[in-house]
Amino acid sequence: MDRQKELITLEEYIIHAQNKFPGATGELSQLLRDIGLAAKIISREVNKAGITNILGLEGSENVHGENVKKLDLFANEQLISALSRSNITCMVISEENEGLVRLSADAGKYIVFMDPLDGSSNIDVSLSIGSIFSIYMRPEGKHKLTDQDALQPGVKQVAAGYVLYGSSTVLAYTTGLGVRIFTLDPSIGEFILSQRDVKIPDYGNIYSADEGSYNFWDPGLKQYVKYCQQIDADTGRPYKARYVGCMAADVHRTLMQGGIFMYPDSTRYPNGKLRLMYECNPLSFIIEQAGGMAIDGKGRIMEIQPQAIHECTPVYIGSKKNVEKLKEFIDQYDGE
Repeated sequence: MDRQKELITLEEYIIHAQNKFPGATGELSQLLRDIGLAAKIISREVNKAGITNILGLEGSENVHGENVKKLDLFANEQLISALSRSNITCMVISEENEGLVRLSADAGKYIVFMDPLDGSSNIDVSLSIGSIFSIYMRPEGKHKLTDQDALQPGVKQVAAGYVLYGSSTVLAYTTGLGVRIFTLDPSIGEFILSQRDVKIPDYGNIYSADEGSYNFWDPGLKQYVKYCQQIDADTGRPYKARYVGCMAADVHRTLMQGGIFMYPDSTRYPNGKLRLMYECNPLSFIIEQAGGMAIDGKGRIMEIQPQAIHECTPVYIGSKKNVEKLKEFIDQYDGE
């Protein structure tokens, strides 16, 4: 049988990729498999949420003052449990926890940032939600880790990815060697390789933004959106407007079809609203590895030196030509 036509599971692929590097310890491979296992459990619960009393609010607020859904807590618990099991992760930073979550493996090699369930507002109406993760190396020679040890720029990520729970459950990840996508086959309970080397189109005719906040935006972004809405047969404009309200879902669509996703700063959110470490950095890593761009309006997202574990940032991410065109408008109207 042609090997290309065989079904390759996530675990098989990770082990095969690991074997290409002599001296690899297998710890990062195990970490990715642990995340894959947690994603299967979360996917199962998401798919039957309406009949298991796991919909709705849990009754508390997270560190950002947002109402916590029952599924938020379930996903958070499953991912932390999975990461604890193999003793290779020393600390976890989650959107659902105010500070560092120290695991029992004090000598663990990796630090993991995660948004356990991105797009929580979509849960009760059966729209797409996701999980996002970002993996860093523990600083060498450090025994007792602090917040500062976790505050590494995105360029130091050793792996990142997301799981999207939609019409199907897909897992995308990168270790800096391109982007791979796996689709969960519920009949066998395995993630199956569906795309080997994902490339984002250089240009797309879709823009994605919360236009309800238009009046709070800077002039450059307003003018760019007007540009997107103008008719131009040569460039494919007017663009289509698409917005899911789940960053993982909006970025996944952008990765597949091209275009741009935007969550800017504004008079309501001067530093933006999306979190640098466990939303913007990992998805920027994915998009860049697929040939796209991710900026905060001034420079590259992954070069930002973080100052806090829950820091927010504006983000403009997607096809290279779309992001470059947006940057022209931002620069032109800067200061107005």
